Amino acid sequence: MASKCVLWCGLAACLPLAAIAGPVDYHLDPVHTRVLFAVSHAGFSHALGTVSGSTGALAFDPDDWSTAKVSVSIPLTRLDMGDATWNAAVGARNLLDVAEHPVATFVSNRITPKDAQHAAVCGTLTLRGVGQDVCLDVTFNQLKHHPMPPFRRTAGFSATAKLSRKTFGMDAWPTVIGDEVELRIEAEAVRGGLDDNAPQPQAPQPQASPPEQPPVSTPPVEPSEPTQPTDPTQPTEPTTEPGKTP
Repeated sequence: MASKCVLWCGLAACLPLAAIAGPVDYHLDPVHTRVLFAVSHAGFSHALGTVSGSTGALAFDPDDWSTAKVSVSIPLTRLDMGDATWNAAVGARNLLDVAEHPVATFVSNRITPKDAQHAAVCGTLTLRGVGQDVCLDVTFNQLKHHPMPPFRRTAGFSATAKLSRKTFGMDAWPTVIGDEVELRIEAEAVRGGLDDNAPQPQAPQPQASPPEQPPVSTPPVEPSEPTQPTDPTQPTEPTTEPGKTP
C-alpha cells in the first residue's frame, strides 16, 4: 500500500512539469537581429546590403521544432547599402519601392525538423505587396540566460535562403543586377520577462560622502586707487629727458 502511495505521489509531482512543457513565447531583439542580402553586381562582385531593426514574435520549444511559429516585420526604411545614393536607388519604385511598401513580413506556416539543431522553416514572405513561399534553412545556436543584465533567457538562430527578385516584381536593370538574391539572417529572441532562476543584478552600494570641509576664508582685496583721467587734447609728458634715449 505504501509503495502505491509513493508511486501516485511521484506521478502527481510530474504533472505540473508536463503541463508547462511546450513552446515558449519570445520576441525578437531588434538590436541583435539583422538581415543581410547579396546580389550580383554586373558579374563583378556581389553587392551587400543589410536591414536592421526587425521585430516579431516566436513560439519555440527546443525539444519539438514542429510546434515552432514565427512572424517577423522587416523595416525596409532601415536598408543600408553603405552609400546614400545606392540606398536611394535600391529603395526606388522599380526595385524595393520603400515609399509604398516600407515593411516586409515573413510568417511561418510549416516547420520541417532535420535534427536537434537544424530545421527548414517555410512561410510567406511579403515584399512590395507580393507574397511568395520561401523556405529558410535555420540553425539553432543556443538557448540560455544572457550574460548581460537583465539576464533574460535568449534563443539565438542563424538562417539562410535564396529567392528570385523577379518573382516579387523587381525586374529592373537585368543586365546589372542579378536575379538570385542570397539571404543571411542572424537573430536573437528574448523572453518577455526575467526568468525566476536568472541571477539578479546587485544594486550598487551607496558611497559614504566625505566630511564637509569648512569654507576657506580669503582676505579681502583692497581696491586700488583710481587713476586720474587724462585730457586727450593735451600732449603727454615725455617719460625721458630730451636728448636721452630710454
